[in-house]
Amino acid sequence: MTAEPTVREAIVHKSSGKTRLYIFGAAAILLIVGALFSESLCPYDPYLQNLDAALQQPSAAHIFGTDRFGRDMLSRVIAGSRASIFSTFLLVAIITAVGTAVGVFCGWARGRADDLLMRGSDLCLAFPGLVFALAVAGVLGGGLHNAVLALAAISWPKYARIARSQTLAVRETAYLKAAMLAGCSTTQLIVKHILPNIAGPILVTAMLDIGTMMMELAGLSFLGLGAKPPTAEWGSMMSETRGLLQTVPWAVFAPGVAIFVAVMAFNLLGDAVRDWMDPKMRN
Repeated sequence: MTAEPTVREAIVHKSSGKTRLYIFGAAAILLIVGALFSESLCPYDPYLQNLDAALQQPSAAHIFGTDRFGRDMLSRVIAGSRASIFSTFLLVAIITAVGTAVGVFCGWARGRADDLLMRGSDLCLAFPGLVFALAVAGVLGGGLHNAVLALAAISWPKYARIARSQTLAVRETAYLKAAMLAGCSTTQLIVKHILPNIAGPILVTAMLDIGTMMMELAGLSFLGLGAKPPTAEWGSMMSETRGLLQTVPWAVFAPGVAIFVAVMAFNLLGDAVRDWMDPKMRN
Protein backbone atom coordinates (compact mmCIF):
# COMPACT_ATOMS: atom_id res chain seq x y z
CA MET A 1 0.00 0.00 0.00
CA THR A 2 2.83 2.40 0.72
CA ALA A 3 5.00 1.51 -2.29
CA GLU A 4 2.61 2.88 -4.93
CA PRO A 5 2.48 6.49 -3.65
CA THR A 6 6.25 6.42 -3.25
CA VAL A 7 6.75 5.44 -6.87
CA ARG A 8 4.21 8.01 -8.00
CA GLU A 9 5.92 10.74 -5.98
CA ALA A 10 9.30 9.79 -7.46
CA ILE A 11 7.89 10.04 -11.00
CA VAL A 12 6.32 13.42 -10.29
CA HIS A 13 9.52 14.67 -8.64
CA LYS A 14 11.59 13.50 -11.61
CA SER A 15 9.23 15.19 -14.06
CA SER A 16 9.32 18.47 -12.11
CA GLY A 17 13.12 18.29 -12.05
CA LYS A 18 13.26 18.03 -15.83
CA THR A 19 10.75 20.89 -16.15
CA ARG A 20 12.89 23.14 -13.95
CA LEU A 21 15.97 22.18 -15.95
CA TYR A 22 14.27 23.19 -19.20
CA ILE A 23 12.88 26.46 -17.81
CA PHE A 24 16.10 27.67 -16.17
CA GLY A 25 18.16 26.35 -19.07
CA ALA A 26 16.06 28.42 -21.45
CA ALA A 27 16.47 31.49 -19.22
CA ALA A 28 20.26 31.01 -19.14
CA ILE A 29 20.37 30.56 -22.92
CA LEU A 30 18.40 33.78 -23.38
CA LEU A 31 20.92 35.63 -21.22
CA ILE A 32 23.84 34.16 -23.16
CA VAL A 33 22.28 34.94 -26.56
CA GLY A 34 21.43 38.45 -25.38
CA ALA A 35 25.03 38.98 -24.28
CA LEU A 36 26.35 37.58 -27.55
CA PHE A 37 24.24 39.97 -29.64
CA SER A 38 24.27 42.83 -27.13
CA GLU A 39 25.53 45.38 -29.66
CA SER A 40 22.52 44.79 -31.89
CA LEU A 41 20.04 44.82 -28.99
CA CYS A 42 21.11 48.19 -27.53
CA PRO A 43 18.56 50.92 -28.38
CA TYR A 44 21.28 53.57 -28.08
CA ASP A 45 25.05 53.71 -28.24
CA PRO A 46 26.05 52.67 -24.70
CA TYR A 47 29.17 54.88 -24.82
CA LEU A 48 27.64 57.97 -26.45
CA GLN A 49 27.63 60.90 -24.03
CA ASN A 50 24.87 63.52 -24.11
CA LEU A 51 25.14 65.94 -21.20
CA ASP A 52 21.83 67.56 -22.16
CA ALA A 53 20.10 64.26 -21.28
CA ALA A 54 22.07 63.60 -18.07
CA LEU A 55 20.34 62.05 -15.05
CA GLN A 56 16.95 61.69 -16.70
CA GLN A 57 14.38 59.61 -14.87
CA PRO A 58 13.11 56.32 -16.34
CA SER A 59 10.71 57.03 -19.21
CA ALA A 60 9.49 55.53 -22.45
CA ALA A 61 12.56 56.90 -24.23
CA HIS A 62 15.00 55.68 -21.54
CA ILE A 63 13.48 52.77 -19.65
CA PHE A 64 16.25 52.69 -17.01
CA GLY A 65 16.95 56.43 -17.21
CA THR A 66 20.35 57.94 -17.96
CA ASP A 67 23.57 58.38 -16.00
CA ARG A 68 25.53 61.55 -15.21
CA PHE A 69 26.96 61.60 -18.75
CA GLY A 70 23.59 61.18 -20.42
CA ARG A 71 24.26 57.60 -21.48
CA ASP A 72 21.22 55.34 -21.72
CA MET A 73 21.34 52.92 -18.76
CA LEU A 74 19.37 50.17 -20.52
CA SER A 75 21.90 50.17 -23.36
CA ARG A 76 24.79 50.06 -20.91
CA VAL A 77 23.22 47.19 -18.96
CA ILE A 78 22.72 45.22 -22.17
CA ALA A 79 26.25 46.00 -23.37
CA GLY A 80 27.67 45.15 -19.94
CA SER A 81 26.17 41.67 -20.10
CA ARG A 82 28.86 40.59 -22.56
CA ALA A 83 31.77 41.48 -20.27
CA SER A 84 30.05 40.25 -17.10
CA ILE A 85 28.73 36.92 -18.38
CA PHE A 86 31.54 35.85 -20.70
CA SER A 87 34.25 36.86 -18.22
CA THR A 88 32.50 34.68 -15.67
CA PHE A 89 32.37 31.76 -18.12
CA LEU A 90 36.07 32.20 -18.84
CA LEU A 91 36.86 32.23 -15.13
CA VAL A 92 34.79 29.11 -14.41
CA ALA A 93 36.37 27.32 -17.39
CA ILE A 94 39.89 28.15 -16.16
CA ILE A 95 39.37 27.05 -12.57
CA THR A 96 37.51 23.91 -13.66
CA ALA A 97 40.24 22.88 -16.11
CA VAL A 98 43.17 23.73 -13.83
CA GLY A 99 41.60 22.28 -10.69
CA THR A 100 40.54 19.07 -12.43
CA ALA A 101 43.99 18.60 -14.00
CA VAL A 102 45.72 19.11 -10.65
CA GLY A 103 43.27 16.84 -8.82
CA VAL A 104 43.53 14.00 -11.32
CA PHE A 105 47.32 14.24 -11.31
CA CYS A 106 47.45 14.16 -7.50
CA GLY A 107 44.98 11.29 -7.25
CA TRP A 108 46.82 9.26 -9.86
CA ALA A 109 50.47 10.02 -9.02
CA ARG A 110 50.14 10.52 -5.26
CA GLY A 111 53.44 10.65 -3.39
CA ARG A 112 55.40 13.85 -2.76
CA ALA A 113 53.85 15.78 -5.66
CA ASP A 114 50.40 15.08 -4.22
CA ASP A 115 51.44 16.32 -0.77
CA LEU A 116 53.02 19.48 -2.17
CA LEU A 117 50.07 20.46 -4.38
CA MET A 118 47.49 19.69 -1.72
CA ARG A 119 49.36 21.78 0.83
CA GLY A 120 49.31 24.59 -1.73
CA SER A 121 45.56 24.20 -2.05
CA ASP A 122 45.26 24.28 1.75
CA LEU A 123 47.14 27.57 1.74
CA CYS A 124 44.66 29.06 -0.75
CA LEU A 125 41.68 27.76 1.21
CA ALA A 126 43.06 29.11 4.50
CA PHE A 127 42.42 32.71 3.45
CA PRO A 128 38.99 34.29 2.87
CA GLY A 129 38.52 34.00 -0.89
CA LEU A 130 37.58 37.57 -1.77
CA VAL A 131 40.25 39.05 0.52
CA PHE A 132 42.90 36.89 -1.14
CA ALA A 133 41.55 37.86 -4.58
CA LEU A 134 41.75 41.56 -3.65
CA ALA A 135 45.39 41.14 -2.72
CA VAL A 136 46.24 39.27 -5.94
CA ALA A 137 44.27 41.71 -8.12
CA GLY A 138 46.02 44.64 -6.42
CA VAL A 139 49.42 43.12 -7.18
CA LEU A 140 48.45 42.47 -10.81
CA GLY A 141 47.26 46.06 -11.20
CA GLY A 142 43.52 45.73 -11.76
CA GLY A 143 41.64 45.37 -15.02
CA LEU A 144 39.03 42.77 -15.98
CA HIS A 145 41.54 40.21 -17.25
CA ASN A 146 43.66 40.56 -14.11
CA ALA A 147 40.52 40.20 -11.98
CA VAL A 148 39.78 36.91 -13.75
CA LEU A 149 43.36 35.74 -13.11
CA ALA A 150 43.18 36.82 -9.47
CA LEU A 151 39.99 34.86 -8.82
CA ALA A 152 41.33 31.88 -10.78
CA ALA A 153 44.45 31.85 -8.61
CA ILE A 154 42.42 31.31 -5.45
CA SER A 155 39.40 29.31 -6.74
CA TRP A 156 40.96 26.18 -8.29
CA PRO A 157 41.61 24.21 -5.05
CA LYS A 158 37.95 23.27 -4.62
CA TYR A 159 37.94 21.52 -7.99
CA ALA A 160 41.30 19.92 -7.27
CA ARG A 161 39.94 18.46 -4.05
CA ILE A 162 36.84 17.07 -5.77
CA ALA A 163 38.82 15.64 -8.71
CA ARG A 164 41.42 14.08 -6.41
CA SER A 165 38.87 12.36 -4.18
CA GLN A 166 36.92 11.08 -7.19
CA THR A 167 40.10 9.86 -8.88
CA LEU A 168 41.18 7.96 -5.77
CA ALA A 169 37.76 6.29 -5.65
CA VAL A 170 37.75 5.36 -9.34
CA ARG A 171 41.33 4.10 -9.13
CA GLU A 172 40.24 1.28 -6.83
CA THR A 173 37.36 0.05 -8.98
CA ALA A 174 37.42 -3.34 -10.69
CA TYR A 175 36.84 -2.00 -14.20
CA LEU A 176 39.86 0.31 -13.99
CA LYS A 177 42.06 -2.53 -12.78
CA ALA A 178 40.75 -4.61 -15.68
CA ALA A 179 41.67 -1.81 -18.08
CA MET A 180 45.19 -1.76 -16.58
CA LEU A 181 45.51 -5.50 -17.12
CA ALA A 182 44.30 -5.04 -20.69
CA GLY A 183 47.37 -2.89 -21.36
CA CYS A 184 45.80 0.59 -21.50
CA SER A 185 48.32 3.42 -21.19
CA THR A 186 48.12 6.03 -18.46
CA THR A 187 46.70 8.57 -20.91
CA GLN A 188 44.01 6.13 -22.04
CA LEU A 189 43.11 5.28 -18.44
CA ILE A 190 42.71 8.94 -17.53
CA VAL A 191 40.93 10.11 -20.68
CA LYS A 192 38.67 7.11 -21.30
CA HIS A 193 37.98 5.84 -17.82
CA ILE A 194 38.71 8.39 -15.09
CA LEU A 195 37.56 11.71 -16.56
CA PRO A 196 34.16 10.46 -17.80
CA ASN A 197 33.42 8.98 -14.37
CA ILE A 198 34.39 12.06 -12.35
CA ALA A 199 32.88 14.64 -14.71
CA GLY A 200 29.45 14.67 -13.03
CA PRO A 201 30.36 16.21 -9.64
CA ILE A 202 32.80 18.62 -11.31
CA LEU A 203 30.18 19.78 -13.83
CA VAL A 204 27.60 20.36 -11.10
CA THR A 205 30.12 22.32 -9.02
CA ALA A 206 31.02 24.46 -12.05
CA MET A 207 27.35 25.20 -12.76
CA LEU A 208 26.74 26.21 -9.15
CA ASP A 209 29.89 28.37 -9.18
CA ILE A 210 28.79 30.56 -12.11
CA GLY A 211 26.64 32.80 -9.94
CA THR A 212 29.28 33.00 -7.20
CA MET A 213 32.06 33.90 -9.62
CA MET A 214 29.85 36.51 -11.30
CA MET A 215 29.25 38.17 -7.93
CA GLU A 216 32.94 38.11 -7.05
CA LEU A 217 33.97 39.57 -10.42
CA ALA A 218 31.38 42.31 -9.99
CA GLY A 219 32.70 42.89 -6.47
CA LEU A 220 36.26 43.39 -7.69
CA SER A 221 35.04 45.78 -10.38
CA PHE A 222 32.97 47.65 -7.80
CA LEU A 223 36.10 48.10 -5.69
CA GLY A 224 38.08 49.39 -8.68
CA LEU A 225 40.14 46.23 -9.26
CA GLY A 226 38.16 44.88 -12.20
CA ALA A 227 36.79 46.50 -15.35
CA LYS A 228 37.82 50.13 -15.80
CA PRO A 229 35.52 52.96 -16.97
CA PRO A 230 34.12 53.57 -19.48
CA THR A 231 33.88 49.81 -20.12
CA ALA A 232 30.30 48.68 -19.65
CA GLU A 233 30.44 46.02 -16.91
CA TRP A 234 27.81 45.65 -14.22
CA GLY A 235 30.07 45.90 -11.17
CA SER A 236 31.98 48.85 -12.61
CA MET A 237 28.71 50.60 -13.51
CA MET A 238 27.51 50.31 -9.93
CA SER A 239 30.82 51.71 -8.70
CA GLU A 240 30.57 54.69 -11.07
CA THR A 241 27.09 55.64 -9.82
CA ARG A 242 27.25 54.66 -6.12
CA GLY A 243 27.51 58.31 -5.11
CA LEU A 244 24.14 58.93 -6.77
CA LEU A 245 22.24 56.27 -4.82
CA GLN A 246 20.14 58.77 -2.84
CA THR A 247 19.50 61.23 -5.66
CA VAL A 248 19.47 59.06 -8.80
CA PRO A 249 18.80 55.52 -7.52
CA TRP A 250 17.86 54.10 -10.94
CA ALA A 251 21.43 54.52 -12.17
CA VAL A 252 22.58 52.11 -9.43
CA PHE A 253 19.58 49.78 -9.45
CA ALA A 254 19.75 49.04 -13.19
CA PRO A 255 23.07 47.10 -13.14
CA GLY A 256 22.21 45.75 -9.69
CA VAL A 257 18.98 44.22 -10.99
CA ALA A 258 20.90 42.77 -13.95
CA ILE A 259 23.36 41.07 -11.59
CA PHE A 260 20.50 39.76 -9.46
CA VAL A 261 18.60 38.30 -12.42
CA ALA A 262 21.70 36.70 -13.99
CA VAL A 263 22.98 35.21 -10.71
CA MET A 264 19.52 33.92 -9.84
CA ALA A 265 19.06 32.31 -13.27
CA PHE A 266 22.41 30.54 -13.21
CA ASN A 267 22.04 29.46 -9.58
CA LEU A 268 18.62 27.95 -10.26
CA LEU A 269 20.01 26.27 -13.37
CA GLY A 270 22.85 24.83 -11.29
CA ASP A 271 20.36 23.48 -8.74
CA ALA A 272 18.28 21.93 -11.54
CA VAL A 273 21.37 20.30 -13.08
CA ARG A 274 22.42 18.93 -9.70
CA ASP A 275 18.98 17.41 -9.10
CA TRP A 276 18.83 16.02 -12.65
CA MET A 277 22.23 14.35 -12.32
CA ASP A 278 21.37 12.85 -8.94
CA PRO A 279 21.19 9.04 -9.45
CA LYS A 280 18.18 8.85 -7.15
CA MET A 281 16.31 11.20 -9.47
CA ARG A 282 17.11 9.17 -12.58
CA ASN A 283 15.88 5.79 -11.45
